[in-house]
Amino acid sequence: MKFRFITATINILMVEKVEERLREIAVPGLSVSKTKGYGDYKNFFQRDLMTTHARLQIYAPESRVSEIVEAIMESGGIGSEDDGIVAVSPVDTIYRIADKREVSAEEF
Repeated sequence: MKFRFITATINILMVEKVEERLREIAVPGLSVSKTKGYGDYKNFFQRDLMTTHARLQIYAPESRVSEIVEAIMESGGIGSEDDGIVAVSPVDTIYRIADKREVSAEEF
């Protein structure tokens, strides 16, 4: 079974709601960081056009990707241009640092 890397850039006000939904569907791990940027939505009231968002990063078995992406999109949007994006990328291999071994998707 293969892994995927899910990256979501969402409105920073929606992080708790998305995090709660991901826990409900038993996503085993999640990283969240603050990021700045602009895309379709630009903050014309600021000199540099940048907007602060949250970046979610999740490694998941390929079989769970649709469920996770759907959960992010359903819980992370407020219906504005500023809602963000979700991207899915392939992952070749995941290793656990603690025991220095490759992890299978079944273990994840």
